[in-house]
Amino acid sequence: MNRLTATPGQTIGPFFGDALPFEGGNQLVATGSPDAICLHGTVTDGAGAPVPDALLEIWQADTCGAVPTAAGARHRDGATFTGWGRAETDTEGHYSFTTVRPGAPPDSTPFVAVTVFARGLLNRLFTRAYLPGDQLYPDRLLGSVPVDRRHTLVAVPDEFGFRFDIRLQGDQETVFLHYRGQP
Repeated sequence: MNRLTATPGQTIGPFFGDALPFEGGNQLVATGSPDAICLHGTVTDGAGAPVPDALLEIWQADTCGAVPTAAGARHRDGATFTGWGRAETDTEGHYSFTTVRPGAPPDSTPFVAVTVFARGLLNRLFTRAYLPGDQLYPDRLLGSVPVDRRHTLVAVPDEFGFRFDIRLQGDQETVFLHYRGQP
């Protein structure tokens, strides 16, 4: 008889921030690289309290809009852009990534795909971070979101780079996406 091992979506944490991060996981490019930007923010729960044990993953196109196909997402060599990163939140619910501003994929507006794993979530949550200055509203997905909720998908420029706060539920909840086949 084969025994099946529970996956993170089938267990109860908190364990994400302790078990899954790896050194340099939040650095898709080296800090100080010519095209480097900081994408950061805070993950909060429905009451507005920080979530100190969340884990975020991002996927994105490179600066030209191409989806990277290079291997080695977990073993950074300092030069190869893989388009994928992982960061945990600190005790104040803050996370950060050093990455590049994504270029526009064909027939799309540039965005950073964000996945959130956190305590109390039976399954991960998917969202997008659009950066201001891009042509946002011709985007089919963003255009389908009610006008009063679109701001939850748009990062805000600040002195560090771009701030993208994620509210898991309640007032000002971030818009989360549901993909076909997702439980």
